[in-house]
Parts: sequence; C-alpha cells; structure tokens
Amino acid sequence: MDLHALKIFQTVAKLGSISQAARELQYAQPNITMKIQQLETDLQTTLFYRHNRGTTLTAKGSMLLAYTEKIFNLIEETKSVINDDHIPKGPLVIGSMETTAAVRLPALISKYHKDYPDVDLTLKTGPTDQHIQGVLQYELDGAFVAEPIEHPDLIQREVIEEELVLITDSHHPPLSSIKDIQTKTLLVFRSGCSYRAKLEQLLHREGIVPNKTMEFGTLDAIVGCVAAGLGASMLPHSVVSKHVQDGTLRQHPIPDPYGKVKTVFIHRRDKYVPASLKKFINMLNDEKGLLNSKS
Repeated sequence: MDLHALKIFQTVAKLGSISQAARELQYAQPNITMKIQQLETDLQTTLFYRHNRGTTLTAKGSMLLAYTEKIFNLIEETKSVINDDHIPKGPLVIGSMETTAAVRLPALISKYHKDYPDVDLTLKTGPTDQHIQGVLQYELDGAFVAEPIEHPDLIQREVIEEELVLITDSHHPPLSSIKDIQTKTLLVFRSGCSYRAKLEQLLHREGIVPNKTMEFGTLDAIVGCVAAGLGASMLPHSVVSKHVQDGTLRQHPIPDPYGKVKTVFIHRRDKYVPASLKKFINMLNDEKGLLNSKS
C-alpha cells in the first residue's frame, strides 16, 4: 500500500477538508483529490462523504484511519528501536493532571532534567480522560492520571494517594453536612477531570443538585475564586494546604470512599519503551519520596 497516499488520506481525515489538506501538505488540490480517488479504487470502497463543508469519513474510512495511525506509529517505533542506543535522549512527552503537575512533579522533573539533559521532556497538563486518549492514540508517551483505569492496552503503576478536601473561603463556617454546600456555586475543572467526577458522584449519592456550576481552566483560577467567596470546590489536600495555613482558604473533610483518590502513571502496553521513558519510570519507582513529599 502506498504510504504517501495514506499520509494524504490521514491529513484529509483529520482536517475534514481536501483544500485544507492541500494547504497543510503544500500540494495542489487536484493531486490530493487524485490520490484519494486512487486509494478508494485500490480498496474498492468509498472513504469519504463529500459535502459543502468538506469531507466526512465513512465507516470504512474510519476503519482505515485507525489502521493508518497504527501503521505510522509502528514505523516511528521501528525507527526508535533501531536508533535506540540505550542512552536517554530525544523527545519524551508526558501528560499530567494540572494539580499533580503543580505540586507533585516539579522536584521530580527537575531531577530528571539534571540526570538526563539530552532528553527533550515536554509536560502537557489536562484532565484524566484527555490524557488516557492521548496515550492510547500515541500522542503521549505516558501520563499521570487518576484511578480507576481499566483498559487492556494500558500498563499502570500507582505513584501517589491523594486526600481530597472540600474548600471554601476562610470565613465560611465548618460544614455540618455535605448538604451545606447545596446553595453554593461549585467551581470545577472541565469535564474529564477526575476530581470533578468524584465530587459529582458524592453529590449524586447525597441527592444534592448544586445551585450553579462554573468551569475553570486553571488551578489558580479555582483557588483564587474560592478564596474570594465565589463558591466551593474539591481538590487534593496537597494543593490547598499552603492556602489553608495562610488563612486564605478553609478545608472541610469528605466522607469515605470519596475522600481518597490514587494517581497512577500509565503507558501503552504494546509500544516500545525507549531509554528515556525507562529511566523516567525507574525514577518514579526510586523517588516516591519526591512525589509524596507534599502529603
């Protein structure tokens, strides 16, 4: 099968437009169209629905895209295996929940960078669901996410156990019951955040419908708005402990089993583990004290 044609197909599929793919690949649009038509002829199937807004994959097209991703990932993996001389170097892309990145990882990342300066380490923050998909789709080499993770293609190892607490502004009286926050605005990360999911499960169990929910994109925004009296949130104790000590926030306990959550590190089971990732995983195992020093 023509790899060049597959690359063109992949680009059209991702951009949803032949004209956009032509600009992206710097090809003439008729050449893109011809390559797609040749591929459809070779496979004896229609890969795209054409419409005024661009293109949409057919069922067969979606199937081919999945295999195309695997083919190109396997090619890249082959290059990695052949070129890997067991010296950590090159790119390493790690995902992390923002709270973990802010509190747990700085010391570990600093140590890794000092020990392996030839590794180009990138840390991407986001919610658990996004990182799971990132690892599964080969966009991330590994990620720190919240349990439970149940997927046959993923290897996971527990690295941290977080204690979750409800937080309010410092002038808020102690909560006698979780129902006391029913009239509060809830400040949360966007959907896919494991802490938000835990909070929603707790409220559902208690039959509580929040008065209002506001989504925020950053940890600092949530902490700042809670401190200003805008509402309440649920975050790891390690994240808010300094603010509680400084008197800008008040924390309230959460009943079991919602008050604990484990952070795990995941990576693909079927993907070659380069020296850079091996050393990172080894450091996770050897330096758990660094990760858990904020408990």
